[in-house]
Amino acid sequence: MLTNIHTHTMRCGHAAGEDRAYVETAIRRGVRVLGFSEHVPMPFPDGHESRHRMPIRLLGDYVASILALREEYRDRIEIHLGFEAEYYPDLFDAMANLLSPYPVEYLLLAGHYSDSSESIYNTCPQDDETALVRYTDALLAAMRTGRFTYLAHPDLFCFTGSRSVYRREAQRLCEGAKACGMPLEINLLGVREHRNYPNPHFWEVASEVGCRAVLGCDAHTPEDLADPDNIREAEAFARRFGIEPERSIALIKPF
Repeated sequence: MLTNIHTHTMRCGHAAGEDRAYVETAIRRGVRVLGFSEHVPMPFPDGHESRHRMPIRLLGDYVASILALREEYRDRIEIHLGFEAEYYPDLFDAMANLLSPYPVEYLLLAGHYSDSSESIYNTCPQDDETALVRYTDALLAAMRTGRFTYLAHPDLFCFTGSRSVYRREAQRLCEGAKACGMPLEINLLGVREHRNYPNPHFWEVASEVGCRAVLGCDAHTPEDLADPDNIREAEAFARRFGIEPERSIALIKPF
């Protein structure tokens, strides 16, 4: 694996390890391009902070750390500063205003929640067709903004209802991604933890549509970065559908 831009830090509260340890592990395992993409702090109007994101008070520390590491290791690895973010139309401008003073190079699109109420966590098993449609609609709207580099774990939604309904929504999502030229991520966290994603039913559709694909470590510890066994398993999964993940990723500057 030469490129990984899906990397978290301890600041989100559910990851571990010093920033430097992520860089050192990446170098040791042959990664040439490493992007940090911490869960974005979201400026909710009432001031509450999500339990799964970096708090706003740590934003400056995160940026300073990644920029310092980029300079220190500039001769050994290429390091980029980014975030993983949901797209909430009612909060996107506020989020952009929060981040725009910093040299943010990219955003990864995520769909852990479908709207800013964050009332339904989309990895929880559910058979609600309306919720699945809302998830698809939210991601399509986000992709059309042109602000995101790729869609992380596009198959994260754990739908337990009708297979035909799931295929219909996967088709809509994949066709939208192809129309936008947006790569879809085969998520290595899902592979190594045997989660409900990557979902073979989704990737069957993605292959038929002809979507672009990338591998993303979704690293939450330094040892998650470019683990050889994890990569082999993910590549074997991709081969089942005739998918060849892209080796490099063009970053889209969001602001």
